[in-house]
Amino acid sequence: MVMAHPPPSKNWMPVLLGLPLLLSPLTVSCQTLETRGQPGALPQSTNVARGLPTRDDLPLAPNGRHYPVVPTQPREIADLIALVETAAVDPNITSETVAVLAHQQQVIYRALSRDPSMSRAVRNQLSPQWHWVFDHHIAARREFLAMHRGPASSLLPAWRIQAPASADELLNAYRSASSATGIDWEVLAAVNLVETGMGRIDGVSVANAQGPMQFLPTTWTEPGIGQGGDIRDPWDSIHAAARYLVRRGGLDDIRKGLWGYNNSDHYGKAVLHYAALLKQNPLRYRSLHQWQIHYASSAGDLWLNEGYASDQPIAVEDYLEQHPHSAPPNP
Repeated sequence: MVMAHPPPSKNWMPVLLGLPLLLSPLTVSCQTLETRGQPGALPQSTNVARGLPTRDDLPLAPNGRHYPVVPTQPREIADLIALVETAAVDPNITSETVAVLAHQQQVIYRALSRDPSMSRAVRNQLSPQWHWVFDHHIAARREFLAMHRGPASSLLPAWRIQAPASADELLNAYRSASSATGIDWEVLAAVNLVETGMGRIDGVSVANAQGPMQFLPTTWTEPGIGQGGDIRDPWDSIHAAARYLVRRGGLDDIRKGLWGYNNSDHYGKAVLHYAALLKQNPLRYRSLHQWQIHYASSAGDLWLNEGYASDQPIAVEDYLEQHPHSAPPNP
């Protein structure tokens, strides 16, 4: 996901992300998902955001934010994880603040997944109440890292990074497709997340996979899959993905269905780690929907913000000369 180089089958290796405002409360698994936050939430949200590390010397992206800073000390990282994870499931936190917290959350886990020694040290400092969440995030990222062991790319892809459909719209689609097929909505959300950052990546993979759920056109036109819909439409593609998972045996064994979606055990395990996080607490959907697109390049883990657009690959060095905010900060 999120992140990087093209996988062995139809997808690029998905990448991860976040942004738009959410519209209305929805009930998920008997729990109300307050997507906009509660009245009077601003002071608390402001205090939470002020707890994030920052540096005055960092260049700003067009949205006015800088690349999230990860502390260097395990205790500080553990405290930051506790702050972010607590806020991620607090319905009183505004969507604007969730967007900032989500990117911080994402960057922490991306950094720790590449550093086993620091990851262990941080976990040892973390309150036990967050161990399960921490373990699923780190395990998911490491499954994706295991899919690609070659050198990082010196070229950025020919993508357009756009704002995704609203969290409400996507959640309605996941739940509708789940009701129609029996595939858990959390699995569909996780697939959408790792394939295109819930629709942020607008591009075609090296294998010609397209749309928010990255379908090959030949698969889309199979009887009963695309059903005459639009491969680029979130509603149509999410429902088609659910039907395809059923066709590949997902109702009997979701791991089998995910193998049919992308022929990699690593891929299936990563999807199920994110699905487990959503099942354990559906409010985590708010932050996962706001994860940003990151790309593992020869210059580090680059942030491709919404507005990135190129119709051909770009040299990493050339891009960073014009967009220095995309590069991870030096310690």
